[in-house]
Amino acid sequence: MFHLLHLLGYDFAMLQSKRFPLVIILSAYLLLGVLFAVYTPDWQAPDEPAHYNYVRQLAAGHLPVMELGDYDEAYKNEAIGSGFAPEYDVSLITYEDWQPPLYYLLLTPVFWLTGGSLLALRLVSVLLGAGLVALAYAVAGRLFPERREVAVGTAVFAAFLPQHLSILASVNNDALAELLIAGILFLLVGIGDWRLEIGKGRALLLGVLLGLGFLTKGTVYSLTAVIAAALLWRYWGKWRDLVQAGLWVFVPAFLLGTLWWGRNLALYGGLDVLGKAAHDAVVVGQPRTADLVAEVGLASAMWQLVQTTFHSFWGQFGWMALPMLNPGWVYPLLWAFTAVAISGLLLHFFQNRRQSPISNLQSLILMLLFLLTLGVHVVYNITFIQHQGRYLFPALIPIGIGVAVGVGGWIRPLQTRWPILLQLWPWGLALALVGLDVWALFRVIVPNL
Repeated sequence: MFHLLHLLGYDFAMLQSKRFPLVIILSAYLLLGVLFAVYTPDWQAPDEPAHYNYVRQLAAGHLPVMELGDYDEAYKNEAIGSGFAPEYDVSLITYEDWQPPLYYLLLTPVFWLTGGSLLALRLVSVLLGAGLVALAYAVAGRLFPERREVAVGTAVFAAFLPQHLSILASVNNDALAELLIAGILFLLVGIGDWRLEIGKGRALLLGVLLGLGFLTKGTVYSLTAVIAAALLWRYWGKWRDLVQAGLWVFVPAFLLGTLWWGRNLALYGGLDVLGKAAHDAVVVGQPRTADLVAEVGLASAMWQLVQTTFHSFWGQFGWMALPMLNPGWVYPLLWAFTAVAISGLLLHFFQNRRQSPISNLQSLILMLLFLLTLGVHVVYNITFIQHQGRYLFPALIPIGIGVAVGVGGWIRPLQTRWPILLQLWPWGLALALVGLDVWALFRVIVPNL
C-alpha cells in the first residue's frame, strides 16, 4: 500500500512518523471488512448477484452483453423477499452486463482459483478498499500537512462508515472505481499545489488512471470535468502548457476508453458508447419518480429522497430493507453529528478564508467532485427511485475531509487549554464508528437476513 502511494509521488521519507495511525486504521478496517464479508449472508448486498454473474460469464469465456431477459423486476423482488431461497436461480440475475469490464476481469482469476467462491471475491473488494483508505489518508495529509488529525479523521470516516464498509465487503465494482477516483484525486491535489511541477510523468499517470476508470464504472466519468477544470485553472493564460498537459492526460485516457466505447458502438449501434441505452431498454419495471410524485406529492417525494439518502449513506443494509431504526436514536444522533460537522466546516471557512492551508484550486477540486457526484445522484432520481446514499461514495474523500475539518473546527479553539483533544477526537470517532459497525453487523444484518 505504501509502495503504491510512493509511486504516486508521496514523500514518505518526510512522514515516517505518520505511518502508525494509518497502520492502526488499516488493521481495524481489514478485520471489520473480513467480518462483514464472512457474516453477511450470500447475495444480501445491493446488486451482488448481478455483479457476481458478470465474473461468472467472463470465467466461462464470454464477455457479457446487455439483452432482453437480463432484468426481471418481479423475479428479483421475489428472490430478495425469500432471502434467496434455493429455488431461485441467482444466475438469471444479470442486469449489470452493461458495465465496463475491468473490475470483473480483475476478479476472474480469483473465480478460477477458488471455484467461484463468493467469499473470495468479496475479500478482493475488501483489499481494494484498503487502498482507498490509504489514499484518503494521503490526500488529506497532502492538503493539511501540519494537521495530522485531519488525515486521521478522513481515513477513519472512509474506513468505518457502516454502509461504505458493507459495500466494500461485497462483490461490487464500486471498490475499484473508488480506488481509481482516490488515486486521481491524490494527483489532482498535487496539481493544486503551485510548488509542485506537474511534469509529463505525473500527467501521463493521471491520464492512465482516468482511462482505467473509463473501463471500470460510469461514476469515474465526472473526474473528466474535474481534471479539465484543474488544468484550466492551473494553466490559465499559458495556453501552450495547457494544451501540452491536456494531451498528456486525455490522449491516453481516451485511447483506453475507446477500447470499451468502440465495442459498445459495434454491439449496440447508434451512439450508445456506454451501453446505457441498451440497459435502459432492458430494465423495465423499475420504480419511477413520476409515479411516486403522483402518489404522495412532490414535497413528500423530495423528503423521501433526502431521508432515505441520508439513512442509506450511513447504513441501510441488504437491498435497502434494513435501516438502523432500533434503537430509534441512531439516525437522530447521526443527524446531530452531521449538523456539527457542517456548522464546524462553515466556521472554519469564515475564520480561515484569508489564510487557508489549502489553495483555491485544491478547494475547487474537492468541491467540484462533491457537487458533480451529488448532481448525478439528484438527476438520476428525477427518473428512477434510487435513493441510495452509496451513490455519494465517489465523493467520500471530500466528504471525509469536510467532516474532519468541520469537527476539528469546533475543537481547535480548545487546543490552547486542552491540546490533547485535537489529536484524540479522530480516535473517538473511530471507536464510535467501529462500535456502530459491529452492532450493525451482528444486531441488524445477521439476525434479519
